[in-house]
Amino acid sequence: MSCYSSSQPDIIRTKMLAADRELTYRGFKKTAQDVYRGVSFTHGENWKVMRRFTITTLRDFGMGKSTIEDKIAEESVHLNDYFATFKGKQFDDLIILNASVANIIVAIVLGHRLSYEDPQFKRLLDLVNENIQLLGTQMVSLYNIYPILGFLPGSHKTIVKNVEELLEFITQTFVKHLQDLDANDQRSFIDAFLVRQKEEAENSQRYFHNDNLKAVVRNLFSAGMETTSSTLSWGLLLMVQYPKIQEKVQDEISRVVGSAQPLYSHRGQMPFTYAVIHEIQRYADILPLSLGHETSTDVTFKGYSIPKGTYIIPLLSSVLRYKTQFEKPDEFYPNHFLDAKGNFIKKDAFMPFSAGRRACAGENLARMELFIFFTSLLQKFTFRLPPRVSHVDLTSVVGFTIMPKKQMICAVPRF
Repeated sequence: MSCYSSSQPDIIRTKMLAADRELTYRGFKKTAQDVYRGVSFTHGENWKVMRRFTITTLRDFGMGKSTIEDKIAEESVHLNDYFATFKGKQFDDLIILNASVANIIVAIVLGHRLSYEDPQFKRLLDLVNENIQLLGTQMVSLYNIYPILGFLPGSHKTIVKNVEELLEFITQTFVKHLQDLDANDQRSFIDAFLVRQKEEAENSQRYFHNDNLKAVVRNLFSAGMETTSSTLSWGLLLMVQYPKIQEKVQDEISRVVGSAQPLYSHRGQMPFTYAVIHEIQRYADILPLSLGHETSTDVTFKGYSIPKGTYIIPLLSSVLRYKTQFEKPDEFYPNHFLDAKGNFIKKDAFMPFSAGRRACAGENLARMELFIFFTSLLQKFTFRLPPRVSHVDLTSVVGFTIMPKKQMICAVPRF
C-alpha cells in the first residue's frame, strides 16, 4: 500500500484530515481527548477496547451469521417492493438505497427496522449524507489546515450543527433504552453497551461512558450506510452501462437461485456475479484515501523517513488500480476476478475495506449486504436509462467518499 504527499510523492505529512479531526464541535474548543471517542478516529487503549466490544457485539447480533442474513433478506424484500412502485418509470435510487442499508445498522443498534417514510429516519439519513458530501469541500480542507479560521462562515459550521443534531438523536435513543433495560434480554447494540456500562461502573479506567456510546453509534451509522449504498448505486449504473454483463448476471441468478430469495451462501455457485460485485467495488473506489493513521514508531518507507506520530493517509487507489494485479485497471472488467475457466479468484490487491488491524470492522457485514441486495435487485429488475437519455453519466461526486453523480434510472420488472 502506498501513501502520498504534496511535498514527497509517496508520503502525506499533515496535522489532520477532515474526518480524523471530525470537526471539533461545540465552538471548536473541545480537547483532543474529548474528540477521540468511538472506533473510527480514536487510538490507543480506547480504540482497542471499543473495537473489540464493537466486533464482538456485532457478531453476537448476527454479523456473519444467518440471523443478520435474514434481516438483510427481509430488507431486500422491502427494497424490491419500493422499486416496484415506480412501475418501470425513472427515479433516483441513491436515497432509498441509503435507507435500506441503514436499516440493517438500525436493526442492530436499535433492535428494529424503521419505515422508509419515518420522518426521523429521513432526517437521520439527510444529516449523514450532507456531512459526507461537505467533508470534501474546500472550506473544510482549509479549516483543517488552519483551525484558527473556524470563526468564518462555511460548510464546516454546517457539519458542526449536523453532528450536534445527530448526537442529540443518539442521546434520546439510548436514554429510552436505559429506561427499560433488561440485562437478561439484550435486544440491541445499545442495550449491550449500557449493560457493560453498568458492569464497569466502578472501574477507574472507564471506557463504557456515554461519549463513547454516542461516538460508536455515529461511526456505525456513517461507515455502515454510505459506503455500501454508494457501492450499490455505482453497481446499478454500471449494469445500465454494460447491459450484456447485466444479462449474464441475471442468467446466473436464474440458473442458481431461480425465484427463491438469494442468500450469501449462493456466492460459491455464482462466480460471475461475485466477480462483478468485486469489480464494482474496485472500479468505484469508494474510499480512495481510507482513513487517517498515525505512525506508532519511526518508519522508513521507500527511502523516506517518517517520524513517530506522523499522520499518514493510505492510498487504497494505488492497489485497486495496480497494473501488475489488474489487466485493465481503468476499465470495468469483471474478468479481473475470474480465471480462464470462469472460477472466481481472490486478489491480494483487492482491499476496499483497507487492511491490517484497523481494517473496516464491518467488512463481513458489508460483503453480505452487497451480495444479497445486488442479486435480489437484479433477480427482480432489469435496469435501464430513462427514455430520451442517451448515455450513463459515470461522473463522480467527491465528498469524504466517492459517490456517483445524481441521475435517474428505470427498474423494469423482469416477471
